[in-house]
Amino acid sequence: MTECDVVIPCRNEAPALPELLARMPEAFRAIVVDNGSTDDTADAARTAGATVVTESTPGYGAAVHAGVCAATADYVAVIDGDGSMDPSDLADLLADVRGDVATMAAGRRRAVGAGVWPWHARAGTALLAWLIRRRTRLAIHDLAPMRVCRREDLVTLGVRDRRFGYPLELMMLAARAGWTVRERDIAYTRRAPGTRSKVSGSVRGTALTMVDFAGVLRQVGR
Repeated sequence: MTECDVVIPCRNEAPALPELLARMPEAFRAIVVDNGSTDDTADAARTAGATVVTESTPGYGAAVHAGVCAATADYVAVIDGDGSMDPSDLADLLADVRGDVATMAAGRRRAVGAGVWPWHARAGTALLAWLIRRRTRLAIHDLAPMRVCRREDLVTLGVRDRRFGYPLELMMLAARAGWTVRERDIAYTRRAPGTRSKVSGSVRGTALTMVDFAGVLRQVGR
């Protein structure tokens, strides 16, 4: 029986999926959202036993939203599809939400090894987490790259951003709605060979993401 659906937004992540999906805990169903891949992401996901959803609108938020719409379990999780995080950590996050310790449980990345988390991406995340702490009561230090909450709570929250501003809007709206967010340390390792980050893979990618974040802060963070 599926307790939690795991949304995995993907764009050209085929090399990472076999190992990532093999580590998925029992009672967790993987929903891979193919967001315009030009490799065999969808085939790799199906072969590994995942449910595949296609979302043609580009953007992290669009892919996550499509996966949440396809989810049917009471709980929903989100994790990146690049192999940098261990899905077995989802079990502890789910336990926090099921036990009413938190409305949303999130992973706080702890880099394992040098060069895993580029300086520009780490600095951008630290700045945004500081802004969230300053503007809300949420004592967070990361932007929940791995997270679990009740599906109904997430749908009711109504996150609208369909690009890279999605995690920031999620946090701002969660604070406004009175959510309790608990972070747990998770190991953050190198991406699977053959994959490349759309955000931290370049200074330009990080800069464009920061532009999306700034737009969210103007609209939601007033």
